[in-house]
Amino acid sequence: MQILEQDLVTLPAASARILCVEDDADIARMLAEVLEDSGFRPVLVGSAVEMDAVLKRASVDLIVLDVMLPGEDGLTICQRLRMSSSIPIIMVTARSEDIDRILGLELGADDYVTKPFSPRELVLRAGSVLRRSRGHSRSRGAEPPQAPEILVMGRLEVDLTAHRARLGGEPLALTGREFDLLAFLMANPGQAFSRAELMQQVWGWSFGDQSTVTVHVRRIRDKVEEEPSSPLLLRTVRGIGYCWDADPSTAVTPPVISNP
Repeated sequence: MQILEQDLVTLPAASARILCVEDDADIARMLAEVLEDSGFRPVLVGSAVEMDAVLKRASVDLIVLDVMLPGEDGLTICQRLRMSSSIPIIMVTARSEDIDRILGLELGADDYVTKPFSPRELVLRAGSVLRRSRGHSRSRGAEPPQAPEILVMGRLEVDLTAHRARLGGEPLALTGREFDLLAFLMANPGQAFSRAELMQQVWGWSFGDQSTVTVHVRRIRDKVEEEPSSPLLLRTVRGIGYCWDADPSTAVTPPVISNP
């Protein structure tokens, strides 16, 4: 599959460029038509090599990544990208087993769709991921500058305006969905939320696999807890869901919200 060179030029700020990595020509054409009809600008490639060539030459706002690809598979690509990039990723898989979907999320994917999927589902998920990604917020450029709003709890700082987090002064690598979930829980300390409530209130989903929340909770714990297997901050509330507690070493409840 050839890279569409016309999609590599500079686009208007309002257009979101979506890189589709799909080796099936029929599916790729369908993806392009669906995304174009919804106002996105798709770039089509069929392998990891072609994807890397595009990323070296142009920026993209979102990657729609098929799991089953020739050569380097989608899961391996996702893991590799997450080592150096925070570009939002939606995995596309023909596998229906929970373990495959969970593995993609564990490796850093922001979302997934399972083949066969409806065009409307893909567009809704793409729009949801883009709205929550820092890169997409910057690309719009329509909102006036505002004073940063920062949640501070012990060594953890979450800048809601800049959409970034720090732990002990060091940048904390979070995907868009991880950031949204962490920020929501920190802003509502002491409240227990079910997985369904978190999906709805954080990501705006009224449908989907609730194990997505479980995976993102585990990933957040790995990044912010001293002992992820015995979490003190992001607690499991048996029979309900999850709850954010203040750092017991600082006893700051609720988190301080600062506007420097």
